[in-house]
Amino acid sequence: MPKISYVLVPCVVLLLSACNSDKTDDIESTELAYYESAQGSLRSNNYASAVEKLQFLEARFPFGRYAEQAQLEIIYAYYRSAQPEAARAAADRFIRLHPRHPNVDYAYYLKGLASFDEDQNFLAKLFPMDPSTRDPGAARDSFEDFAQLIRRFPNSEYAPDAQKRMQYLRNLLAASEVNVARYYIFRRAYVAAANRGRYVFENLQGTSAVPDALAIMVEAYQLLGMDNLANDALLVLSTNFPEHVSLDSNGQFRANKSVKRSGKSWLNIVTFGLMG
Repeated sequence: MPKISYVLVPCVVLLLSACNSDKTDDIESTELAYYESAQGSLRSNNYASAVEKLQFLEARFPFGRYAEQAQLEIIYAYYRSAQPEAARAAADRFIRLHPRHPNVDYAYYLKGLASFDEDQNFLAKLFPMDPSTRDPGAARDSFEDFAQLIRRFPNSEYAPDAQKRMQYLRNLLAASEVNVARYYIFRRAYVAAANRGRYVFENLQGTSAVPDALAIMVEAYQLLGMDNLANDALLVLSTNFPEHVSLDSNGQFRANKSVKRSGKSWLNIVTFGLMG
């Protein structure tokens, strides 16, 4: 009997090993099948389906071979399925869990893209809205995300595109500040208007809104009776931007008509102040 036991033990061990091996192979093949199915949804631009499959893949195989890749690709799937908040949250999670991942720069880039496209709402697509009149919060977030990408990964393949988008965003943010300053003048909040103009002039040099910001400063300081500051701003404006619309042929300043405007157009009324 003892001899039989010695023979049975190795056999049982071999059988258990074979079963475990088969089970591991089944799990890996199942994980691969789910991953390939998610890839198929991405290739066919079915991003909502890709999100569902990648979510299931990560939940079912949190430590599997494709878990990290699924976490990265779901950022893209969220972004392309117009879920910017989910895309940013997924990007933050990936960056936190895998700060040294070779493709972590892609997570930063997608996070910036999600914020960049967030303000493209249905009103912006239906009406020819000036993007500088919308809430600049998402634009600021996008600018910071791209700036962080460039600081951390200056040689990233995504850095050139991020730099181009940052230049656009700088112009957008500067124009937004000028629009707010004009509104302050319209509301006779001249100190606030002058501060907005000065912010653009001091912090957003190189943007197309700088001459408008200087004109805002001239007008606001004149209305405040601060002639020295008004003359200083006018000198900078006339020296650097002599063709600006606020200057006449003799270089004299012409006050912005917005301060005298009192009525609202029908377009402004029907769009609840968004246009006109």
